[in-house]
Amino acid sequence: MSMAEVAALIAAIAFLVLCGAVAVPLLRLRHTVDAATQTLNDINDRTGPILSNANVTIESVNMALSQSKVTLDGVNLQLARLDAITGHIAQVTANVANVTTVVSEAAASPLAKAAAFGFGVRRAAARRRAAAEEAELRERLRQERRAARGAR
Repeated sequence: MSMAEVAALIAAIAFLVLCGAVAVPLLRLRHTVDAATQTLNDINDRTGPILSNANVTIESVNMALSQSKVTLDGVNLQLARLDAITGHIAQVTANVANVTTVVSEAAASPLAKAAAFGFGVRRAAARRRAAAEEAELRERLRQERRAARGAR
């Protein structure tokens, strides 16, 4: 055996030892890759139902939001009506305030006081005349009844 052959044999043995040393971590790495593959498959199997449930939940939320929008539209419509009613009430209040001002100014003027006094005097005189006429009529009726009783 020559020196070249011995060197080739030593190199072959060294290469064989190196391959053996690398084979053990490669086998362990294979087990790690298999475990990672199994984990990914499990996650994939469990993710499908979770995503389906998430889609159902999102659809329910979208439906609730659309119903809320319809409700809010109704509330906004009622608020617009309430604003219109409030505006009308403000106008009526302003009109009542104006009428009150006019009446109080009219009642405070001396001419209005004189007219009211004159109206009161006429009314009292009319009532007094009516009461006197009524008393006279009653007296006449009594006398007629007495005369009718006396004639029997």
